[in-house]
Order: sequence, then C-alpha cells, then structure tokens
Amino acid sequence: MAIEEPEQTVWQGKFITAKVKGKWEYVSRARGIKAAVILAIDDEQHVILVEQFRVPLGRACIELPAGLIGDNGESENATDAAVRELEEETGYRAARMDTLGEYYSSPGMVSESFTLLRASSLTKVGPGGGVDGEDITVHRVPITGIGQFIAESRARGLGIDVRLLMLLGPAIMTGE
Repeated sequence: MAIEEPEQTVWQGKFITAKVKGKWEYVSRARGIKAAVILAIDDEQHVILVEQFRVPLGRACIELPAGLIGDNGESENATDAAVRELEEETGYRAARMDTLGEYYSSPGMVSESFTLLRASSLTKVGPGGGVDGEDITVHRVPITGIGQFIAESRARGLGIDVRLLMLLGPAIMTGE
C-alpha cells in the first residue's frame, strides 16, 4: 500500500535528508548514496569487526566494516567500495568479494539500503584504522566465540550494530 501524499524534504545536509510523507517522518541518504557492508571471514574462521565512536550513540560501537559507495563523489560500485573500505578500516585485502544482496537496516525510519558482501581469502596488508581521524580499532574474533565477544563488548558499554545478529545465527533462536 503506497502513501499517495507527496514527499517533502524538511532538511538536507551533505549526507542525510530528513523527509515527511503523510504521517511518516524518516531520513534518507542525500543524493541517493548507498552503503557497502562487509562480512570478512579469514581462512582460520575469524570474523573481522571494527570498533569506532558513533556520534548518534555517544559511544563506540562494534560493527562489520562498512562505508558509503562513492562518498567522495566518485563513480563507484558496491564491490569496489567494499574492497576500498575493508582495506582502509581493517588493513585486510580480500582475494574474493561476493555480493549477498541488498538490505534495509531500519525501514520504518530510514530509507537507506546497503549491499552486503562477503570477503574471503584475506591478506593483512596494512594497519587499518580508517581515514580522516576515524580512529577505528580492528577486532579479529573466532566465529565460535562471537557470542561471548558481543556480550563482553556490551558489558564494556559498547553499542552493538544490528547486523551482528547474523553472526549469532541459530543461537539467537535456540537460546544456546
């Protein structure tokens, strides 16, 4: 069911636009910018996660590596952005990058979508840490210990990105 009322832009910044359509208030990425999110798993079955301060949360957050596609104005596809962001944020380069589809993280309030990509055959080529003062901490976590890592991170007061739910898999449903 589509809402027939016109969409109105209330405010627009460089990266975010606040909109109203009917009774709905929501935000979107300005200029149609999308994101690439990377599920990076090394040959020893460790997942590569990042920790960085997030202003909207007022604290650091544990996340999958990610970034905007073409955020510097360049023409870029999701795979190229994922390769670039993985290396910038984590210092890892993937020999293989597979697209797993487009997803919406909070469709009731944000229209932004992201392309999820799986990075494999990883090689450490640099320190990571991000660019322009991102101050990213890289975590290499055994997949079998992801639940404990998330619990310990939460206990330390860190935010946990919703996309980490996929790493918990069946344990979420079975309570194990």
